[in-house]
Amino acid sequence: MRFMSIVTSPQPDTRPTPALIEAMHKLADREIKSGRMVDTGGLMPLATGVQVRLAGDKLSVVDGPFVEAKEVIGGYAIFELRSKEEAVALAVEFMQLHKDHMPGWEGTCEVRAFAGFAGQCPE
Repeated sequence: MRFMSIVTSPQPDTRPTPALIEAMHKLADREIKSGRMVDTGGLMPLATGVQVRLAGDKLSVVDGPFVEAKEVIGGYAIFELRSKEEAVALAVEFMQLHKDHMPGWEGTCEVRAFAGFAGQCPE
């Protein structure tokens, strides 16, 4: 099964410490070598983004920063795993790295399975 882990934080401009970056690279290297990590990446700050919105049957393009954002996506990882439990265990390990190497940081790692063929979601 394929899963995406999405990391969000209410602290949009907080950059990872060098120790956290090193720890994340070690984890990513391990998971890439095992063949379980398909892709990963951190995202640029909100100010560099653009939103394409559809509201009231109108399309609009809005440049960042986005003041209404309560939580900001900081990065993602895509894994090919045997179970949701494996995906959750990796998310816990990843968030523990933040706890260990970036005291005071707060955030969430959301784990979601990809939909199967014809939009069917795995149980």
